Amino acid sequence: MLRVENLTVCYGQMKALRGVSLEVAPGEMVALIGGNGAGKTTLLNTISGLVPPAAGKLSWEGKPLNGISPGRICREGIVQVPEGRKLFPAMTVEENLFMGAYLPTVRKQRQESLRKVYDIFPRLADRRHQLAGSMSGGEQQMAAMGRAMMARPRLLMLDEPSLGLAPKAAAEIFATIKVLNKEGLSLLLVSQEVLETLAITTRGYVLENGVVAMKGPSAELREDPKVKTSYLGL
Repeated sequence: MLRVENLTVCYGQMKALRGVSLEVAPGEMVALIGGNGAGKTTLLNTISGLVPPAAGKLSWEGKPLNGISPGRICREGIVQVPEGRKLFPAMTVEENLFMGAYLPTVRKQRQESLRKVYDIFPRLADRRHQLAGSMSGGEQQMAAMGRAMMARPRLLMLDEPSLGLAPKAAAEIFATIKVLNKEGLSLLLVSQEVLETLAITTRGYVLENGVVAMKGPSAELREDPKVKTSYLGL
């Protein structure tokens, strides 16, 4: 489905990613873990077309993504939920959700998409006329995920969805992510909540200083001594 091969990304003279390779198969949920500055967000932004690669290949269902615009990548079904949610705080929840359905290919289905989002996040239906900036962090994350769902993704990339949330709200977000995957949605999940992330994903990649330091089944990574020491504090 998604294939990243020997990807290198530079910011000026600094190499943020060096020879990174990664795959996500249809219906799979893959973890991408690593410390701050490891290159996780850069990788997602490059897949989304927001950052141009210096070298390497990106492909989606066998078709090249290199040089493709972010709008076209979104039309292909690859949608990103950014770190920090990036909502429009002075707009209502429903107005924010409709922003996710701006492409002509999904705009005609936005009422159907909206009903599905409200089924997934009933709290958003209750808050539909509330300003997004006045909601709790957990509710804002629901709105950010709902906005992405309005684009009818086939691959959803989540960048730190539990960042800054209370434990109960974070658990609710992870439970929803698991449900979305069970319904057939492919996911690439970036999170520093390593234990929770490896518990719900099938495979994982560990990024360190812009390179893939480890990869494998999530269950094996959870038991790896290096992961336990570096990321789980054990």
